[in-house]
Amino acid sequence: MRALYCALDPVLLLMLFGYYPSMTIGPKEGWQVYSSAQDADGRCICTVVAPERSLCSRDAKGRQLRQLLEKVQNMSQSIEVLNLRTQRDFQYVMKMESQMKGLRSKFRQIEADRKTIMTRNFQELKEKMDELQPLIPVLEQYKTDARLISQFKEEIRNLSAALIGIQEEIGAYDYEELHQRVLSLENRLRSCMSKLTCGKLMKITGPITIKTSGTRFGAWMTDPQASPRNNRVWYMDSYTNNKIVREYKSMADFVSGVESRTYNLPFKWAGTNHVVYNGSLYYNKYQSNIIVKYGFETGRILAQRALEYAGFHNVYPYTWGGFSDIDLMADELGLWAVYATNQNAGNIVISQLDPQTLEVLKTWNTEYSKRNAGESFMICGTLYITNSHLTGAKVYYAYSTKTSTYEYTDIPFHNQYFHMSMLDYNARDRALYAWNNGHQVLFNVTLFHIIKTDDDS
Repeated sequence: MRALYCALDPVLLLMLFGYYPSMTIGPKEGWQVYSSAQDADGRCICTVVAPERSLCSRDAKGRQLRQLLEKVQNMSQSIEVLNLRTQRDFQYVMKMESQMKGLRSKFRQIEADRKTIMTRNFQELKEKMDELQPLIPVLEQYKTDARLISQFKEEIRNLSAALIGIQEEIGAYDYEELHQRVLSLENRLRSCMSKLTCGKLMKITGPITIKTSGTRFGAWMTDPQASPRNNRVWYMDSYTNNKIVREYKSMADFVSGVESRTYNLPFKWAGTNHVVYNGSLYYNKYQSNIIVKYGFETGRILAQRALEYAGFHNVYPYTWGGFSDIDLMADELGLWAVYATNQNAGNIVISQLDPQTLEVLKTWNTEYSKRNAGESFMICGTLYITNSHLTGAKVYYAYSTKTSTYEYTDIPFHNQYFHMSMLDYNARDRALYAWNNGHQVLFNVTLFHIIKTDDDS
């Protein structure tokens, strides 16, 4: 049995598949492998970071050729400048030659009749000599230019030899053949990444600021169940006294403020912990522990159900308040509700929900106080809890619903705008969506995966 343990950088995967706005994070070229080691069974353990898609076709020879081409172009421009300057100086020297001939005639005249030399002749001689004076630096420059041209010629000969060598080395490959091989490699990489479903959170990087808008508190999201071509964004400003949801067809439209539609919900929402899942909005009805499922296509309520014993209306909120008692979220395994109850002493309760009926399928009681949690999010059935909503916050606690066990963690992240009122994981984008003090931002997450080879039993 062989297995390759890898941690991938998901926001870079967004770039690779075109889900993500144009911005650059992480390594610039090639698949990067870090911290290679072997475990007790001899299996390879590594960290792999994917490149941007546009860089997949770049190989070392192509880069070398481009660098050589740039050098040749730079030298060609320099030689052109020298050529223009040489032509200018040549015209100047031709003018000086004419003046020297005139000066020679004047000396002959003086030699023929020394007794008739007058003051005027001396003045003319002086003027002629003054005109010849600038010729000296011109001739000196000629010497410098000649040396430069000689150096350039030598470098061009060396570059030509190098280009010929590279051409001979890769000349056996047709460009189209190489291109097809690169495309084949990309398809194989995509196939490999399609196996990367669940993993353990290792690192959070960023954030990337997508937009600055709204109040200090709010929520924005995309649908993790949507098709790759469906990149709609939903925007819900404020944590109370609002029921207007704004929709944008794409991330680009969201950034530029081009709305495609608005929805007037039948009930106001409480908090900022809503989620869009498989075309429907799930939110906590204001001043209640009722969860509402609203269909965007039908424009009506599809289901609603009270979350039994769940505290609401700032009874068990996150540290920042804002009626954040009930947090709805989704991950690779489905739809979840995170809340607290008196029966669990105000500690966090995790419930997996049926997306159709909102029925509670299973519940886990944790020992982490809801009021001491800054925010939380689910990845692959594990709830990750931050210890604050302010500067210096980090992921401090993780509870696995698979094993019903917890562990304390130490995963910092940069709270760039000092106040976090929403932090949710998107399984399709493999990124954290956050509302950071009136800024809509994205965090990149690195997950630890197990990639099984085809011959694993």
